[in-house]
Amino acid sequence: MKNRPILHALGLAAALAFAGAAHAVEFTDPRGDDKGPGNYTYPTDGVYKAGSFDITKFSAVKSGGNVDFTVDVAAQLEDPWGMGGGFAVQMIFIFIKTGAPGGYTDAPPGLNVAFAPGSEWNKVVVLSPQKKARVTGEAEAKAAKFAKDVVVPNITRGRGRSIGGSVPLAELGGDGNVDGWSYQVVMQSNEGFPAATDFLTRKVNEYEGQHRFGGGHDGDCDPHAMDVLDSGDAKQADMLAFTCGPNGEPTKKATLKLIKK
Repeated sequence: MKNRPILHALGLAAALAFAGAAHAVEFTDPRGDDKGPGNYTYPTDGVYKAGSFDITKFSAVKSGGNVDFTVDVAAQLEDPWGMGGGFAVQMIFIFIKTGAPGGYTDAPPGLNVAFAPGSEWNKVVVLSPQKKARVTGEAEAKAAKFAKDVVVPNITRGRGRSIGGSVPLAELGGDGNVDGWSYQVVMQSNEGFPAATDFLTRKVNEYEGQHRFGGGHDGDCDPHAMDVLDSGDAKQADMLAFTCGPNGEPTKKATLKLIKK
């Protein structure tokens, strides 16, 4: 009987821990699919290590009044450009449907993707090694249509093989039930000198170069994404499939689907 208070306390702690973890979601993604639609190649510069753009896991966890987002990749993170946050070459877009009405079927400029009907997103969390002020400034200048729904953590860190950041739930809206939201994660690359209209995104060309991905098209019709979340009815190769017209215009645009647990 003397142990009853201890057992009760342990049981209460376990219950609280379970309740605290109740609003959490995790997706795994196949290894080795960091090839966009299937044949994209990495830039030739040595800073782009094999596996650096290969998503292996994504999680969103409600923690008090915040939501913690983490994306794991298949390579050890490095900071060859001295960004200061433990990683340098990756830039990640986490598209979310929080349950709020409305949403977008297009995406910030430079990704060259659309979203399927029924997969409209209403918030995008950007995990970038750039300072928050640079990311939000670029969003306001180049993606004004979406700027109010672009959410950037105050601090984004890379450690080991994980890139993560925390944002206030109030900036995401919705009901806070992150396990009931829908998601899509797009792996891009941090580009410090983007094209005039692109939101800090690195281009995919027909042939790879020192700082350009290859396997795509030199026009503006190919998706600029190395990896996305893959699920049973939303296969990466299908979502990122594209076709181009004779002048490099899209005749079939890569079209993503949000996925839900």
